[in-house]
Amino acid sequence: MSAICATDLARDSGFDRATGVSRRGLLPVRRVAAALSVVTLAFVTFAVPAQAQRGVPDVAARITIDAKPIDVFYPSVGDQRRFGTLDFIGGLELKSSYSHFGGLSAIRVEADGEHFVSLSDKGHWLTGRIVYERGRPAGIADAVMAPMLGPDGRTLASRGWYDTESLAEQDGFLYVGIERANRIVRFDFAKFGVLAHAEVVPVPLGISKLPNNKGLEALIFAPRDSKLAGALVAFSERGLERRDEFDISDCALLPSGDVLLLERRFTWLTGIAMRLRRIALADIVPGALVDGPDLLFADMGYQIDNMEGLSIHAAADGSTILTMVSDDNFSILQRTILLQFKLTAD
Repeated sequence: MSAICATDLARDSGFDRATGVSRRGLLPVRRVAAALSVVTLAFVTFAVPAQAQRGVPDVAARITIDAKPIDVFYPSVGDQRRFGTLDFIGGLELKSSYSHFGGLSAIRVEADGEHFVSLSDKGHWLTGRIVYERGRPAGIADAVMAPMLGPDGRTLASRGWYDTESLAEQDGFLYVGIERANRIVRFDFAKFGVLAHAEVVPVPLGISKLPNNKGLEALIFAPRDSKLAGALVAFSERGLERRDEFDISDCALLPSGDVLLLERRFTWLTGIAMRLRRIALADIVPGALVDGPDLLFADMGYQIDNMEGLSIHAAADGSTILTMVSDDNFSILQRTILLQFKLTAD
């Protein structure tokens, strides 16, 4: 049985709304299992010193992204649109001559279904707008890339914090998980955009013990009206019993409140594969072993690559739209792909 082991639970009930600073910090973490795969973090906020944002160089670059439409998801069966409870909308194969383009590890699409922010595992932001024709993705416009900046204004990559893999948003702040450094940082993106400085978020000590290159791969904020009361939930890549050799690469929250996990697999024998698996948020509690049904499986017979980023937004008609991106590892043998699906049943 595949299982996700919910382990550390921390809470900070001493939040001072007047100053935006936690009065007490994290409470002691209670260890409830040996293998760490899901960590529930307290939502801790910090005042942003104005001087920390001064003197930031103009490091953002407007770039051109060439997009080739992907009209068929499973070429061997022709123009099939329905895959289980998902309808394939369309996709794009993306290329750019800009040297830092590629390696996309996470994406968050805004409520308008067009504007997005993504990040690469080499510590760069990518923002832009998805252009649609007849309801299908047709291109990327207004693309900007910039290095992610640390607390002192130096780039995260220059500090060795370059394996940026996961992304979550709350109240205008973007939270980023850094895998090899086993850290979480946040950016006041609503105020400063790609020029925001990172602030280090305190985390349970268990995160520092995650295996090298098998650390935090996915972040979400639980709904404030859920049992987790708005906590930041972090998923590690492989701190769990695995099924069919899949690893977690990202997650997003469904309108129902359940968690949708994006998983990927690579073996020299079978090549690349991806899977979407649904987990009940209510089941994620300390000590629990949880599992959920698969919504989608795709291997190299489908139009996929190393799928690592997942975002969910509601379309104008209320339908639930999934957007996924791939990490090409900056390799000429791989592709940067964006895919969109509509969930037909939630």
